[in-house]
Amino acid sequence: MLHVENLKGLIVFLVVAGVIVPLFHRAKIGTVLGFLVAGVVLGPNGLGRLVESHPWVYYITFDNPQRGEALAEFGIIVLLFLLGLELSLQRFWELRRYVLGIGFAQVVFTTAAIGLTVRFAGGVPPAGIVLGLCLALSSTAIVMQILIEQHRVAHPIGRIALSVLLFQDLMVVPILFIVGMLSRGPEARASSITDLITPFAGALASVVAIMLLGRFVLGPLLRSVVKTGARDLIMALALLILVGASVATGLAGLSVALGAFLAGLLLSDNEARHHIEVDLEPFKGLLLGIFFVTVGSNLDVFAIASDIGWIALAVVVLMGGKALVLYGIARAFGVAANNAAELALLLSQAGEFAFVVLGVAQRQSLLPERLATGAVAVVGLSMLLTPVAAYIGGRIAKKLKSSEHDGLKPGDGVGEMDNHVVIGGLGRVGHVMAQVLAAENVPYVALDTNGDLISRLHAEKQPAYYGDATRIELLEKIGGQRARAFVVTVNNPRAAERMVMAAKAINPDAPVFARAADTAHAARLMALGAVIVVPETVEASLQLAGRLLEGLDVPEETVSQRLAAMRTAVRERMMPASEGA
Repeated sequence: MLHVENLKGLIVFLVVAGVIVPLFHRAKIGTVLGFLVAGVVLGPNGLGRLVESHPWVYYITFDNPQRGEALAEFGIIVLLFLLGLELSLQRFWELRRYVLGIGFAQVVFTTAAIGLTVRFAGGVPPAGIVLGLCLALSSTAIVMQILIEQHRVAHPIGRIALSVLLFQDLMVVPILFIVGMLSRGPEARASSITDLITPFAGALASVVAIMLLGRFVLGPLLRSVVKTGARDLIMALALLILVGASVATGLAGLSVALGAFLAGLLLSDNEARHHIEVDLEPFKGLLLGIFFVTVGSNLDVFAIASDIGWIALAVVVLMGGKALVLYGIARAFGVAANNAAELALLLSQAGEFAFVVLGVAQRQSLLPERLATGAVAVVGLSMLLTPVAAYIGGRIAKKLKSSEHDGLKPGDGVGEMDNHVVIGGLGRVGHVMAQVLAAENVPYVALDTNGDLISRLHAEKQPAYYGDATRIELLEKIGGQRARAFVVTVNNPRAAERMVMAAKAINPDAPVFARAADTAHAARLMALGAVIVVPETVEASLQLAGRLLEGLDVPEETVSQRLAAMRTAVRERMMPASEGA
């Protein structure tokens, strides 16, 4: 049952998402920083402190952000799931050098650097090891959301950042194990080293099980559902796969985000992936907004004020040190200077996993209370400053931009296609269009809502995907903004008109060729921006009339002239209607 208190928090969040955050976006500050600042200001540690003296403030603040933690975590796994959908297994394999190379080196060297810094600053063991392990990891949610807003996930900087973040997710098991081991006595530590094999074996088994189950069971099952064409069933099964994989890795001690990424990776070659992406995208943004608000609300600016000196210094040292280490590692692995600089600043913050490690360390008395509280503040502030660091990194990258090879091949995904043709509708006419383009080696992508047809064509390695071609978001997913032309062959007249409008909205310069039901429909399509429209009933009638005249022994030249004259008359009837519409 819903309570007013819960709805109040939801209304405040929706006001933030619908009014306040767009103002940040229009100011080109970014939605991530908007949600973080809203969490700080409207959280219990911000304006929430005034509730006792000014009761009306209660109605504009987040009095208990923890209520949204489950939704916030779901937003993170949806984000990783969508990233997996866009990557594909083949392209992920191409990134192994960066996952196992830059990712591994970054965690090792950053942990060592932070640990030594804490030791030299007077920290008592094992504070240096604990802080080094938890602060070495970065925030997947913040970094990838910033790259998504900039439309740069598929760029080299996005691929390398994702590679490093994925390795960091793999480090969840060993980090938690090491922190737990440090809380035991010396003898227990020595004997428990052999126990390290058990959690690793369980984690590896869960990953292998997800990959096998996804490839041989879940993937084929989703294809069978796609054949039904039922959008609700497709989304239900996709969410089941997403949540199931996340729970599996979570039970194995791994990050739930890693399981979500693996689920997306397994479905990346499914014909319904673009449809799933488009339907989940708006929910991902709102759910991540809850996460960012929660992070901001946990930041107690008044508690920080008492130790602002050393906390501010620690934030600068953390972000500067991580950036220097990552820049050197990236350059050592052949990443161009501009990409290495931007990557270094983009990943210079601490991540959400640090809150978990610090909580465990504090309960096990591995860190003094004041140090643990200060470390939480450092983590929160570094996350809050990430959009600023990303902006500075982007500016530096532009100045350092060079032609140096960055080691990443251009992606060959559908969303990265250029100068191709988009076909909406794969009925009789659309199928002929696809065959003609394929015969002339013209690249194309086709969309249709007939699940059975799409499954068959996809199995034949044809570039056909399940989805509604009238949706602008879906056209963006298949590179519509860079398309050479659009072909509208959908059967429903209203759907044809909506696709013409969507095509002109996303790519005004690309010509739109359309099939119309009749002359009146053709006039409407031309009024909406289609350059060439062929009324199907008229053309069929003209072809039949031509065959009739030939059968009556009318000369071929006369038949051709007669048909040409009639086609001209039809076009003239359409044009005034389109101009006056």
